[in-house]
Amino acid sequence: MSRFGCLVIVAVIALVFTTSGTFGADRSDTEILDKFAKAQLNGISFLKTKGQNKDGSFTSAVGPGVTSLVTTSLLRSGVSPDEPWLAKSLNYIEQFIQDDGGIHQTGTVYKNYETCLAVLCFTEANSDGRYDKTLKKADSFLKGLQWDEGEGKDKSDPAYGGSGYGKHKRPDLSNTTFTVEALKATGNDENSEAIQRALTFISRCQNLETEHNTTPFAAKNPDGGFYYTPAAGGTSQAGESETGGLRSYGSMTYAGLKSMIYAGVGADDPRVKAAVTWIGRHYDLKSNPGLGDAGLYYYFHTFAKALDAIGQDTFVDASDVTHNWREELISELGRRQQADGSWINENARWLEGDANLVTGYALLALSYCQPKQQ
Repeated sequence: MSRFGCLVIVAVIALVFTTSGTFGADRSDTEILDKFAKAQLNGISFLKTKGQNKDGSFTSAVGPGVTSLVTTSLLRSGVSPDEPWLAKSLNYIEQFIQDDGGIHQTGTVYKNYETCLAVLCFTEANSDGRYDKTLKKADSFLKGLQWDEGEGKDKSDPAYGGSGYGKHKRPDLSNTTFTVEALKATGNDENSEAIQRALTFISRCQNLETEHNTTPFAAKNPDGGFYYTPAAGGTSQAGESETGGLRSYGSMTYAGLKSMIYAGVGADDPRVKAAVTWIGRHYDLKSNPGLGDAGLYYYFHTFAKALDAIGQDTFVDASDVTHNWREELISELGRRQQADGSWINENARWLEGDANLVTGYALLALSYCQPKQQ
């Protein structure tokens, strides 16, 4: 039986026993399992019946990136890569495999994003080794895109170690965090030279002055959070502080924290401590801290990935309130789900007016929130 079939059975059992409280430790356990199963199954149903195009793609007008992200979310939600409808999506992405190892549409400025998303997708579908050669070549391709000596940048340059896209001609934390995740998926550990180069850039995206970050922005807004990029004059999507610093915001702070953990930075390191402190002061599931509802579902998925990487079932905020973050995120996503099973952001910035992309983000976030059955 496929993982998806098992998930359906779990959902049915949860629904049957919701009122009796005999499944799990108590009624609250049953209720959260029920919320999780219904949200996940309804999201899968939307993508299968309404989101997918005949060729297997999702929102193909913007390239293969959305299809890769959505397919990853479905694989992580228990749908088998051998399910005929999902196999069509994988076949669609395979059309973008390039001779040099990249996995992207021809002529795109988003080579890094698209390749990273495809790598994460193919890794989830690779239990039989079908993508081994593709992933090995993609690993080399992504390392070649990093801003380093090959681009004339030495370690003192604020762009060093980052990844970006051609449109702005400079690296950013969003691209870089996907690069770290993709390199980790292809088998690189924290000792990888590429991941350590990325860590150099990531550390400079933090509002924290340390031996790892002597950029002029670090001391202007030293709150421990993260922003978009220190390169090419520096940019934060949340704008500048009164002191001329770059404002920290939620999605990048969780992305930065997650990437530092993947790069082997320990819990006692000042960078991790400062990031966790920032999160404690801004713990929120109603908005993307610093940006409101802009990029909200991207935020939800980095929130889930980062707190899962920390390895703690609960998180204590600055007011000493203990949060079961998985249960809270499941409830929030359940509350926001549309009647047809999709999710969508009323703020369409960064393509979050697209139900396919946003439903993919939501399912990815849920995949890190699997409730523990008692």
